[in-house]
Amino acid sequence: MFNNLGELLCTITGFDSFSLQPNAGAAGEYAGLMVIRAYHISRGDHHRNVCIIPVSAHGTNPASAAMCGMKIVSVGTDSKGNINIEELRKAAEANKDKLSALMVTYPSTHGVYEEGIDEICKIIHDNGGQVYMDGANMNAQVGLTSPGFIGADVCHLNLHKTFCIPHGGGGPGMGPIGVKKHLAPFLPSHPVVPTGGIPAPEKSDPLGTISAAPWGSALILPISYTYIAMMGSKGLTDASKIAILNANYMAKRLEKHYPVLFRGVNGTVAHEFIIDLRGFKNTAGIEPEDVAKRLMDYGFHAPTMSWPVPGTLMIEPTESESKAELDRFCDTLISIREEIAEIENGKADIHNNVLKGAPHPPSLLMADAWTKPYSREYAAFPASWLRTAKFWPTTGMPENPLYSGLTC
Repeated sequence: MFNNLGELLCTITGFDSFSLQPNAGAAGEYAGLMVIRAYHISRGDHHRNVCIIPVSAHGTNPASAAMCGMKIVSVGTDSKGNINIEELRKAAEANKDKLSALMVTYPSTHGVYEEGIDEICKIIHDNGGQVYMDGANMNAQVGLTSPGFIGADVCHLNLHKTFCIPHGGGGPGMGPIGVKKHLAPFLPSHPVVPTGGIPAPEKSDPLGTISAAPWGSALILPISYTYIAMMGSKGLTDASKIAILNANYMAKRLEKHYPVLFRGVNGTVAHEFIIDLRGFKNTAGIEPEDVAKRLMDYGFHAPTMSWPVPGTLMIEPTESESKAELDRFCDTLISIREEIAEIENGKADIHNNVLKGAPHPPSLLMADAWTKPYSREYAAFPASWLRTAKFWPTTGMPENPLYSGLTC
C-alpha cells in the first residue's frame, strides 16, 4: 500500500520518487532541505548554504532553513503579492557561488498564483540552486498543474490538508516529500526498516532518518491512499477547482464590505484570500482580534489572523464546505461589518461595544447582573440561524489574549 501511495503521489506531483517518512509539514520542509544539502555535498559543493526565502513564505520556512545550517536571504513581493522577480534575480546572482535553494509556496500565501513561477525556478537553477516548493497549498494544484511540471526539485505535501487526513490540536499529520530523479538517492531511510524512495532509486545514499518510525505516522496513511484511489483523477481535479471556486465566490461576496488584498491578473484569487481589517482601528478602534472573538459568538473559529499580513484575516474555505456554509460565514462577516459601522457612526460606544465584549459565554449571559450597553439577545443571537444551532464559547476573553494561529 505504501508503494502504491508513493507512486500515486509521484503521478499527482510530477516527481520521480517519494519518501513517506516525514510526519509533519515542517518535518517535510526539513527533510527536503536536508536532501538538497546532501545533493550539494555529494557534488563537492559543501559551501552552498544560502537559502533564498520570499517574505510571503510560511514562517516555518526560515526556521527549517536555519535548522539545516543555511544562511537566509529574504526577497520582497510586489504590489500584487507576487515575488519581486528582479530582487530575486539580484539575490541569486549575488550568491550564485553559495546558493543552495529557494523556498517558494505556490500558489503564494498571499492567495495568488505567482505569475512568473517558471522564470523564478529558472533563475535559481541557472545560479546553481535547487527549488524547494512548500506544498501547503497543493490543494490548488492537484489535477491542474504540478510542482514537477512547474520546475520544483523537491516538495512536501500536507497529507492532513490536501489529501483528507483529519488534523487539529497538534496532530496527527504527514508531510512526505517528492523529489526529482537527481535527488532520489538522498531520500531518508531507517536503520531498522529500510525505506528510501518510492519508487526506489537505482542507487541510494540516504541522508539518515527524519522520524523515529520508518514510515512516520503510518497508521493514518491509509486515509490518504483510499481518498486518492476513490476520488480518481477527475475527482481530485474537481476538488481543486471547487476549492478555487469557493474562495473566489467568498471574495466576491465580501469585496463590497472589506478590502480584499492581492488578486491575480484576471482579478481572481487562488484557493484562499485576505481581507484587510487594518482601517477599522482608525475608524472604530477595532482590532483584528475583536473580529476574531466576535466570530465565536456566531459559532465560528476565526480563520488565520494577522498572517501573512498583520491586521488581516486569511480565509481558506477548501473544497469540503457546502455553499450554505460558505454563505453563513460570509453573512457573519457582513453582519460584523455592520456592527463596526454602528461604532463608526456613533450608535455604539467605541470602548464598550459588542465586539469589544466578545465572546459572550453562557456564564456571562445568564448572570444576574448585565451591565453592557447592548442587550443579551444582541450579544448571543446576532443572526437568526443561531437560535436553532449554536456553538457556545466556553469562556470570555476580554483582554485580547486570543491568537488565531495557522489553520492549515
